[in-house]
Amino acid sequence: MIIEPRMRGFISLTTHPVGCAQNVKNQIEYVKAAGQINGPKRVLVIGASTGFGLASRITSAFACGASTIGVFFEKEPKEGKTATPGWYNSAAFETEAQAAGLYAKSINGDAFSDAIKTQTIDLIKADLGQIDLVVYSLASPVRVHPKTGVTHRSTLKPIGSTFTNKTVDFHTGLVSEVSIEPAGEEDIANTVQVMGGEDWEMWINEMKAAGVLAENCITVAYSYIGPAVTEAVYRRGTIGRAKDHLEATAHVLDKTLSDLNGHAYVSVNKALVTQASSAIPVIPLYISLLYKIMKEKGLHEGCIEQIYRLFQDRLYTSKEVEVDDKGRIRIDDWEMREDVQSDVSKLWAEATSENLTEIGDLAGYRKDFFTLFGFDMEGVDYNADANEMVEIPGLQNPPA
Repeated sequence: MIIEPRMRGFISLTTHPVGCAQNVKNQIEYVKAAGQINGPKRVLVIGASTGFGLASRITSAFACGASTIGVFFEKEPKEGKTATPGWYNSAAFETEAQAAGLYAKSINGDAFSDAIKTQTIDLIKADLGQIDLVVYSLASPVRVHPKTGVTHRSTLKPIGSTFTNKTVDFHTGLVSEVSIEPAGEEDIANTVQVMGGEDWEMWINEMKAAGVLAENCITVAYSYIGPAVTEAVYRRGTIGRAKDHLEATAHVLDKTLSDLNGHAYVSVNKALVTQASSAIPVIPLYISLLYKIMKEKGLHEGCIEQIYRLFQDRLYTSKEVEVDDKGRIRIDDWEMREDVQSDVSKLWAEATSENLTEIGDLAGYRKDFFTLFGFDMEGVDYNADANEMVEIPGLQNPPA
């Protein structure tokens, strides 16, 4: 079938399998060219199919030579209907990994559930024995609690007062003002349940009890802080409360792993175009301006460059892991440089619908957004028939 993008807000209803495969191949080639890292050899990535999770799996496999297990929740293709991007990304990754002689298997299902945890642990026991690195990179808006059965839904809201600021419709380039009503206590509690650290702690506790965490193991989860301009809706909003809980959980897990000489970290990463970030008002405008400045300064990184640097310069060096005063790894250090933020602030004050294409990098934002769904990739013939019925070679629970 000929596959074209069909947009609805901040998602595409269609995905291009060849474009997704090309995107994965490009990331693999970047990692291989960047050089080998003396890193983990047995890796579990929870949330492995897109964004930072996918980049973590690619870096583990192709920079460290690791065997990888990926857990994700993606929709498979049906005749005449494309799969979600993470399905095609995972299929491409496993095809490339197996061609390179690397172990790669995946489990598709709700990572919050007890059943998927048990299945994953059983697979580790059967195939790898133990795990050296657990990457926790889930980005779900909904969680069904495995013990209570309650469905929790996260919200993107400020706390305390209505938030009003600029935003942009990145499809049209229209800069407008957006207002978001403040969260209630239930909104906050639900967001912490979905995006906080409880599920990460459940994974580590269950893996430790099962004996599948190796001596000197590391676990890392991903967070974001961001600048003053996004603070009210992000870091001081409902998501920020969840991130605070996630970061507090890292300290708990560090103690949990101490008898294995293991460690738990939160890595604060850079603002990047993801399906999740595209949904947050204000963030697309901020990223458009940030990209402009960081590209001009030669500091820009995508997911794969960011995660490769995390592995090479922070997690797997001969020196002690560098953290800030709250124990967090700061791989957002280039984004938060004073000169970068000062320049972004100046552009923010000037940004309008008329000048954004000139003072910002809206084209770069759009390209990265379309790339998430396999579109706008160089070297892909989008006029050619594409086979939507792609299988994931190492999938342990294929659809019936």
